[in-house]
Amino acid sequence: MKKFYMENLGCAKNQVDAELLIKQLEDDQLERTEDPSEADMILVNTCGFIESAREESIQTFFTLHENNPKAKMILSGCMAQRYAKELEEQLPEAAAIFGNRDLGTIKEVVREVFAGDRVIKVPAYPEPKAEVYERDELLSFPGSAYLKISEGCNHWCAYCAIPVIRGNLRSRPKDMILSDAQALLQKGVREINLIAQDLASYGTDLGDHSSQFMQLLADLVALEGDFKVRLLYIHPDAFPKELPQFVKTHKKILPYFDIPFQHADTAILRSMGRVGTKESHLELIKSIRETLPEAVIRTTIMLGYPGEDKKAFEEVLDFLKRARLDWVGSFLYSREEGTKAYKMRNAKDHAAIQKTAQKYQKQVEALQGPITIENLQRFIGNEYDVLIEELVEGEDLAIGRIYAQAPEVDGLTVVMGRGLVAGQLVRCGIRRVNGLDLEAVPVRGALDA
Repeated sequence: MKKFYMENLGCAKNQVDAELLIKQLEDDQLERTEDPSEADMILVNTCGFIESAREESIQTFFTLHENNPKAKMILSGCMAQRYAKELEEQLPEAAAIFGNRDLGTIKEVVREVFAGDRVIKVPAYPEPKAEVYERDELLSFPGSAYLKISEGCNHWCAYCAIPVIRGNLRSRPKDMILSDAQALLQKGVREINLIAQDLASYGTDLGDHSSQFMQLLADLVALEGDFKVRLLYIHPDAFPKELPQFVKTHKKILPYFDIPFQHADTAILRSMGRVGTKESHLELIKSIRETLPEAVIRTTIMLGYPGEDKKAFEEVLDFLKRARLDWVGSFLYSREEGTKAYKMRNAKDHAAIQKTAQKYQKQVEALQGPITIENLQRFIGNEYDVLIEELVEGEDLAIGRIYAQAPEVDGLTVVMGRGLVAGQLVRCGIRRVNGLDLEAVPVRGALDA
């Protein structure tokens, strides 16, 4: 039996793709190994969203190839989908370049590669009912998993290459999503993280083009079992007004909202292709908190976008001061071919503005850090369920998360105690804030339940 090694890069959507690929390869009698040096084939599932991610993908590819030059190298994922022709010429070390729209065809690709052929395959999406969506192994921490409800995006924000890579919005059939959710629950998953480029747009490519997201949520929470649903990435221009009240009513939905506002200056937002304003964003935040005082809100801010000057940046700072969000991630604008913003600034001017954008980013971090730390104080002295992710070797403690902490992007909760198990939900009391993390201890009897 030949062995393969999977190196996954990029976002949560890419992780789901990697899990699907692993299932396909194992079904085709290949054995997965955690040691790339013993693999007969190495698959690098790449990210192609921005330049830095592409650089990481290529560097990872060559590092793995140099450590095991005998292994067949396959480059898959977003970068392979977007730049297949260029990679075919510039990356002769790759035995195959494989796109990300019909993952079920990976079996054919691998068979051809082991037969000695070089394969460049960027297939179109199959019919929705023909898509593969079975996973045996999950690459997330125990007890948690991602559930993808759609591909692509119809927003076509001026800076974003996602529609270029993954195409227009393609909602998965609801029965497939519910079946997938039930399969995850049967595996012992306690936290289902819904992912898409924009959750609220689910179903707008179907029927009468209205969102079917709220109905999907209603069907998900109707499933039997002790589990929670986390909502990741809801475009502010599509945010359902009824969602906070729904979350308040249905306790299976965590009061956690990931809303990528991206900016606060009206002219910049319009250039990006967004209809919101700083004031409308603040009003949305206010309305969520009025309905759900315990709500946790995360956002991302883009810096260095074409047209951003000091005055526009000051709008961002004012927004963050007034919004007092729980979690804020910032990143620098990347000039991406195929996007509307690409022609708004040439390469020379783009390189020159990066230093200013980096300074802006440091100011955002300096402003937001104390706000996040202050917001975390409200958890001290209260009890929450902590999903244990991993044990710290040689110590009587473990790393986990409460509802306020999404996987991989927010702070963590350090739990002091013996007998903790990864994937377990433990009722804990929060004792203190340590930087951006929380410290907790199990409440009496929590580990005996």
